[in-house]
Amino acid sequence: MKTLLGFLPEDVRNRFLIWLFAFTKIRMLHYIAPRFVEMTNERSVVLIRLNRRTRNHLNSMYFGVMAAGADMAGGLMAMRLIQDSGRNIALIFKDFRAEFLKRAEGDTLFTCNDGAAVRALVKQAIDTGERVNATVHVAATVPSVLGDDPVAQFELTLSLKLRD
Repeated sequence: MKTLLGFLPEDVRNRFLIWLFAFTKIRMLHYIAPRFVEMTNERSVVLIRLNRRTRNHLNSMYFGVMAAGADMAGGLMAMRLIQDSGRNIALIFKDFRAEFLKRAEGDTLFTCNDGAAVRALVKQAIDTGERVNATVHVAATVPSVLGDDPVAQFELTLSLKLRD
């Protein structure tokens, strides 16, 4: 797919591939329409807008939508690193822990800075051929309302296994 879309700028190609993945595999992600603000091998930042589809009865972001944002921030970084490895590696989250600190009353950023740990996990999965696990951390912020103060913090255990 990368070769077919090689003429597109990387950010446009990433947006299209995320849209395609969400549309074909996880329809809820397509419905809430997350956007990537930043995607590198070290860090991923996902934006989910507070709107009719994502808010609850208190006009703050629904906790299920926040869980999806954390999933995307941690999971798509891992997917990118797996794709870069050129190997067939199965990715799943083994568990999920969330701490909701404040209400998310605006557009919310989900940030994962665990690229080095995920890269090491991908290498370990390739080297051992066994299922390997690591915890990734995601912080949710609402810059327009609270600046850099987190509204939620997430810990997701990423589980990888080589399928070659």
